Amino acid sequence: MTQTITSAETTATATTPRAAKAQGAIQSAVRIVVSFLFLCHGLQGFGFFGGVDGAGGSVELGSWPGWYGSVIEVVGAALVLVGLFTRPVAVLLSGVMAYAYFTVHAPEGLLPLQNMGELSTLYCWIFLLIAAIGPGTFALDTLRRRR
Repeated sequence: MTQTITSAETTATATTPRAAKAQGAIQSAVRIVVSFLFLCHGLQGFGFFGGVDGAGGSVELGSWPGWYGSVIEVVGAALVLVGLFTRPVAVLLSGVMAYAYFTVHAPEGLLPLQNMGELSTLYCWIFLLIAAIGPGTFALDTLRRRR
């Protein structure tokens, strides 16, 4: 719940403690779900969940950018999942997905629906949002701040 407080000089929005707790919990839930899905996406590069070709194939060990991208995706997703170094890692993952979009998908067509870049686009913007708003209540970063 949000209350608007108005005076002659200023208008401020006050958030009730209950609403703030709900917001932090929802931020955490979104971060956890998105990073889990992204972890699964990264593991495809190593042959899990049908692999990169749907038949269990993986990217070649040490290949650029596929193998390195998969490593960054898996490690980054695990860190965001537990909420550790969330903001800088989310910025990195947002950049990884922007790179993937512009190098893999954009040459195939103008719009994400045409070039099959919807996932890259969504992950890019969601990770940027997570970097901006933070990890939420249930995160190792939150525990580290309290100490």
